[in-house]
Order: sequence, then structure tokens, then C-alpha cells
Amino acid sequence: MANGGIDSVEFFSSLDLVSKERRINKDVLCSAIESALISAYKKNFGKNANVRATIDPSKGVVEIFSRKAVVEEVMDPQCEMTLAEARAIRPQYELGDLVEVEVTPKNFGRIAAQTAKQVVVQHLREAERGVIYDEYSQKENEILTAIVQRIENKQVFVELGRTEGVLEPAQQMPTEELSVNDRIKVYVLEVSRMGRGPQIMVSRTHPGLVKRLFELEVPEIVTGVVQIKSIAREAGFRTKMAVISTDPLIDAVGSCVGPRGMRVENVVNELKTEKIDIVKWSNDPAEYIANALNPARVISVFVSDTEKSARVIVPDNQLSLAIGKEGQNARLAAKLTGWKIDIKSQSQVEADMQTAGDEEKTEE
Repeated sequence: MANGGIDSVEFFSSLDLVSKERRINKDVLCSAIESALISAYKKNFGKNANVRATIDPSKGVVEIFSRKAVVEEVMDPQCEMTLAEARAIRPQYELGDLVEVEVTPKNFGRIAAQTAKQVVVQHLREAERGVIYDEYSQKENEILTAIVQRIENKQVFVELGRTEGVLEPAQQMPTEELSVNDRIKVYVLEVSRMGRGPQIMVSRTHPGLVKRLFELEVPEIVTGVVQIKSIAREAGFRTKMAVISTDPLIDAVGSCVGPRGMRVENVVNELKTEKIDIVKWSNDPAEYIANALNPARVISVFVSDTEKSARVIVPDNQLSLAIGKEGQNARLAAKLTGWKIDIKSQSQVEADMQTAGDEEKTEE
């Protein structure tokens, strides 16, 4: 066996298998091992040496060649040789030529085997990270089941199967207190490449979470008979969702609510009692806005297409319900429809009309 013979020949012979199984290019792997061997040689036998490493995986042989420039006067023996020394190797060498001489140390086989193993392990890790990245990058905008692993500085780290996800404070529901080992559904916001592997950012507040949860519960959404047109959400408190049916015989709202309210109840349970209003979407803005203000009853809606604003009149006893606690119902309805909504009670409108009438009489 050559000076650079590696103790574990089987290790090199298994490179083919490793490269095929993990989809690592064998040439790339050998090139990386050679680069690592050069570093190992310099570390142990001369940091200034100009060397080249070659490996023969089939024989388990490593060779190190020193590259030396032919000069008149040698200043650095590691990188230079005299013309006489060069011509002793081959008479044709001239000044300025680069001569390669094998300098493989006798005990380099052990170092080579160790170095090669480290490189392969590193590449296997990188390949594994690549596989995980490819797998999870396809799951962006989907929901996954997660298990809370640990909580550090208000960040929640969750197990997603083969890797870990991060639930930032801004993506956590303000009404929810999570504990280690809690099983939750999360929405995959973004998958990005990081040094230690893919970083997966997940959310509990994104409207997409509600959409995906209803897709799990409502077969009609999966088949496309019922479509979710819009979602407005204030996570932990209330969500409004507008739906429509492409089949006149199918009730879109009823499909999402489910028999005895079980479908919507399952979604609410996952969201820890967040209230969900399911309303019928309409291409008539007035009708859509009236539906969006559910559960309040609406008398009439006056829309201004140019300003995309609407004035809504409700019975006196429905005003607080239409506006909602701290304006939430009206705010979510506006967000759901994309219209500015001004809500007035019937008596307010009548009072305004009376005032306007009195002003006209005064002017007369």
C-alpha cells in the first residue's frame, strides 16, 4: 500500500453508495475531500506549502504533490527549488517552471481517512438540509401540525416532523398561552436557507390559518363547490369569512357551519374560542356590506362607488351590535369587504334629516 494508503479502504469504496443514496455528486465530494486534505497537510506539515492532493477512491490511496517553482536562489524550500534540483528530476526543466514532487507523509493515511470522513459527514448534513429545505419550501402557505418544544425570550420553537419551526411573538395569538408539548396547527409563512439548516417561520395569527382549517373540515371547499372569497381576522378575538357557492343547491354558509355547527366548532376549538362569523359573499356591494355586518340587522345600505364608501342604517337597538366592542365588528366588516363603512342608527339619520330640513327653512 502507498504512503498515503487509507486504513479504511471500505470507506472510500462506499462513496459511490453514499453519493447515490443522498444525491451528492461524487466528483463534488471528491473535490471537497481533496481541498480538505490540502488544509490537513498544511496544518500538519507546512502551512506555506503549495500542494495538490489526489485521491483514488477505488484503491483508497491519497497522494500529496508539492508544487515548487524553479529559481536561481531558493528563499523558501517549501515552495522553491534550484534548477539543478529540478533537472535531476527531469532534464527539460527551465527557470520559472513549476515542478510537482510527491511528498505524501508516511503517516498521512490516518489523517486522510479522518479528514475524508469529516468532509463526507459535513456534506451529508448539507445534503440533508437541502432535502429538508426542498420539502418544507413546498409547504409555504400550508398548515402543519406542530408540537411546542421550548419557549425562549417569547419565541416559541415547535417540532414540525423532520425539522423545527419558529413562532415569533408577533405571530402568536394574544389570547393564547402555549406550553411545552402542546399540539397546535400552524401556518407556514416562510422557509429560508440558513447556515445551520432551513429556518421555517410559522404563524397562528395569519388569516390563511383559518382558510386552511376550513379546508380540512369542509369537503365542499376542497371540491370547489364552496369558495372562500375573503377573510378578515383579529387573531384570538374574531374572524369574518365571506363564502359563496357555485351550486345553487348548496348553501355555502351552511356547509361551513356544518351539521349542528360541528365544522365551525372544530375550527373554533383549534383557535381557542376565537369567534367566527361566516357570511355570504355577493357581487352587489350593498348586499355584501349588509351581510358582513352580521350578526347585526341592517335596514339599508347606500354606496358611493367613486369613494368606495358606504353609509349603513341600522335599527337603534342594533347600533352597538353593528359597531361591535371597541368597533371590532365594523372594522372587520370594512376589512372583509374593502369598503369604508359609516354606520348610523335610524333615529340618528332621522335627526340629521330633521336638522337639515330646519336649516333649509331658516335659509328660506
